[in-house]
Amino acid sequence: MEWIAEPPSPSPCQACGACCATSAEWPRFSLESEQELARIPPALVAGSGGGMRCEGDRCAALLGEVGRWTTCAIYAVRPLVCRDCAPGDDACTVARERHGLGALAGSAEQPPEAPQR
Repeated sequence: MEWIAEPPSPSPCQACGACCATSAEWPRFSLESEQELARIPPALVAGSGGGMRCEGDRCAALLGEVGRWTTCAIYAVRPLVCRDCAPGDDACTVARERHGLGALAGSAEQPPEAPQR
């Protein structure tokens, strides 16, 4: 029997993925160079060429289950808009709430929990 283990989550993004599954308009290209765009597999680029291909509101490069474990199939060459997204920022909080995940601990919307003694 083959086991597929989920790796530990060093980043809250790998236990979330909500931002990558919130809007087909979000994973767009903006200031990428032609060289950067050429590194993105053509099968993952939208027909318009203006952003990532999506399945509904979910980026086609997103792997895994939102809110449980996710990763980006092209993380090393992901668009700038993806690189600029930060855990706990306003866009993150909106995306997480849309998926019923709530704000990240320590974000402006939710104060961090007191340390356990």
